Amino acid sequence: MQLVIISGRSGSGKSIALQALEDLGYYAIDNLPAMLLGPLVDELKGPASSRSSIAVSIDARNLPQALQRFPSLLEEVRIRGIDCQVIYLTTDARVLLERYSETRRRHPLTRDSKLTLAEAIDSEELALSGIRDLADLVIDTSRLSVHELRGRIADQVARHRPDQLTLTLESFGFKRGVPLDADLVFDARCLPNPYWDPQLRASTGRDPEVIAFLEGYPLVDEMRRDIHAWVERWMPAYLASHRSYLTVAIGCTGGQHRSVYLAERLAASLAIIHPMVRLRHRELGIHDSLPPPPDPAAVVTPHQGC
Repeated sequence: MQLVIISGRSGSGKSIALQALEDLGYYAIDNLPAMLLGPLVDELKGPASSRSSIAVSIDARNLPQALQRFPSLLEEVRIRGIDCQVIYLTTDARVLLERYSETRRRHPLTRDSKLTLAEAIDSEELALSGIRDLADLVIDTSRLSVHELRGRIADQVARHRPDQLTLTLESFGFKRGVPLDADLVFDARCLPNPYWDPQLRASTGRDPEVIAFLEGYPLVDEMRRDIHAWVERWMPAYLASHRSYLTVAIGCTGGQHRSVYLAERLAASLAIIHPMVRLRHRELGIHDSLPPPPDPAAVVTPHQGC
């Protein structure tokens, strides 16, 4: 039996994620009291049940004591041999404020308290910190459309295999903040910047002229090799710890040139040694695409140093 637990900040898209799984054949339950997680598994795992894929939403509408017990409740479920994923959706607080202002909906934590909207958003994040710390996958929905979020859920959650780790290489621009769903962050702002060449300013790290510019500097290739070697060195440890997802974010100032180039090259070379690699360019609006075919020159072989 496969169990997916959806949690996260109110307004981050939990209902959309749950509906996406329901459309894919999951038996979906919204706002499940956390204390009923074990009894639900027992009921649906029984011989009379035909349910093999279940998705539930557990969020801040739960009683505080139930949220505090979530780690032990999750451990009890996993001890029973259930393939369980915890998916946490988060969104930048400023984006949440805009969403609630536009829709004029009330935040769940403002209904029975004197909290302001901003205070409720901060309070909810604190209340759910125990779930976020245990999440297998964190998805930042700040810049995702409804269709993009549904696609992420279908690709990364519904098609997930418990014996594999999905590695995502993501480019981003520091001027718009570090991705909230990044596990590892590398800073490429020390590398030569094509932006200062007027002929390259409008191009991206996927264009031949920018690629040629960056490959003209040995420092760029040294950083690429170092990041590749680090990820390759520690991937077995992440796999041994039963991690399902790992997002490696590479940032430059605007997220258009250097970080895009490095993410593309790293995704291509790491795909040779790892079966589940995805590529994402946040500032270009490209989400979870497959890496390009590897360039033989980009492959770090065991006898080569960094």
